Amino acid sequence: MEPGLYHIRWRSQEFLLVTILILTAIAGFIRPIFGMSPDQFVGMYGALFTDAHMEFDYYRNVLFPHLGFLTLLYGCYCWINLYIIPYFLRGLTERRAGPAFRLAMPPGRIVWCLLNIFLLTAIMGFGWADAWSYLNYPTMINNHLTGAMVTGMGLQHITGWVIGYVLYVAIREVAIRRMQHDQLKNAHWIALVNQVGAFFLIYYALGSVLLNFDLFLNVELAFKFYFIILPPAFLTIYTNLYWVFPIKGKGQLWQGWRGRPRQRLLLSTACWQIPFLLYTADNQVLILAAIFFWAAQLFITTPVSWLIWRARKDKLLQVQGLQTALGQSEADLQFLRSQINPHFLFNVLNTLYGTALQERAPRTAEGVQKLGDMMRFMLHENHLSQIPMSKEIEYLRNYIVLQELRTESAESINIETIIDENFPDYPIAPMLLIPFVENGFKHGISLREPSWIKLQLRHEGGRILFEMRNSIHLRKGEDPEKIRSGIGLKNVLHRLKLLYPNRHEFYMHQDEKEFFVQLSIQP
Repeated sequence: MEPGLYHIRWRSQEFLLVTILILTAIAGFIRPIFGMSPDQFVGMYGALFTDAHMEFDYYRNVLFPHLGFLTLLYGCYCWINLYIIPYFLRGLTERRAGPAFRLAMPPGRIVWCLLNIFLLTAIMGFGWADAWSYLNYPTMINNHLTGAMVTGMGLQHITGWVIGYVLYVAIREVAIRRMQHDQLKNAHWIALVNQVGAFFLIYYALGSVLLNFDLFLNVELAFKFYFIILPPAFLTIYTNLYWVFPIKGKGQLWQGWRGRPRQRLLLSTACWQIPFLLYTADNQVLILAAIFFWAAQLFITTPVSWLIWRARKDKLLQVQGLQTALGQSEADLQFLRSQINPHFLFNVLNTLYGTALQERAPRTAEGVQKLGDMMRFMLHENHLSQIPMSKEIEYLRNYIVLQELRTESAESINIETIIDENFPDYPIAPMLLIPFVENGFKHGISLREPSWIKLQLRHEGGRILFEMRNSIHLRKGEDPEKIRSGIGLKNVLHRLKLLYPNRHEFYMHQDEKEFFVQLSIQP
């Protein structure tokens, strides 16, 4: 997981999409063997072989070559994204170049990554050539193509794919790095990238299922419309809604297009066509196709997105403002947390502990040690959803010891603690029991009047049983703590309802002299 306030899910969404595409493609090649006859196999895939009077076998000429190549392709993709790219990114460092910074990379790491990509390109090229040879063997014979020539074709195709993917990865990583650099400023864009990624994950996954299971009525036409024409239209709509229209201002659709709004509109409607045109158009018609699709995005998609913008403008701007405000709040919380340097605090406590021992103040040293253990729990365990029961008991013991040190000189205070030895290490939500203990010491201890606290923690039949009794000394006057006394208990009761629905029993009783609480939890 990437560090920071927001997690950009671009890489994980892409990885999941590629996995789904590969699996659905494999399923599409396996599916026919369960419902088609040999004659249907020949009619669908073996026309080249029957025309050349050659023997055709679906397993040998179609299924196994495609399964092998798809598996090889996915393995290379995983190697690039799980090893090469992370290894490359770990080597990136920022170095000062005058008043600015520039990215630097050790030359050896660059060479290593390039060698890996070159090797994977060669492997995929040979795999493509092998799969193509089995599927198009009659074409090889009729056109006098040798194995070396087919391998050259494979390397040429794969090299183009790899170069395109490397350029895409460069754009992806630069975009992620820039958004992560200032997460407060880019909180809205990070949320938008995740939203767009989720949309295209579902969109392409659904299209892959429809395509590989022959659910399109006209495969060729549907493929071009679904995978080539619609995606840039969707991207243009997203770009207009979140990047172009917010700075256009008021007025009609074709009014006020000066400066940045016009530049952004022309740039977005043109750029989204490039990867799709390169995939489908021939070189001879590429320019004409580019002009046609650009005009379609400008004069068809843009008005559609304008209508959406006019209908949802207030909500879109409100969401953007809320996301920015949320980023500000989380940044403030992160800043406050950073002010408490745990290493500094622990070093100070260790110094105080050593000083107390030197001055022969064992009670003070013990109190400092227990306080350090409690702070360590708060920093490292309290944020977890569940912790071992032993950790919760350790925190309870440390808190009680600190309170006993505070009240040790008062003979009228009686504190009894019974905690089962060898308590099973059940998982439990952290800080679930301590509010009752804190409440007991807060309201049940008086240095001037007789006071008592009786705590019992045991296990029985796979359940955690907690009981606590304490005397009551009502606060008088304008003590602000008198108003806040119930907040901790309300919070823990709310957590019990959320975390242990139908798995806990709670009983509480209070009179003029004593407060009693009993809690049973099924972990």
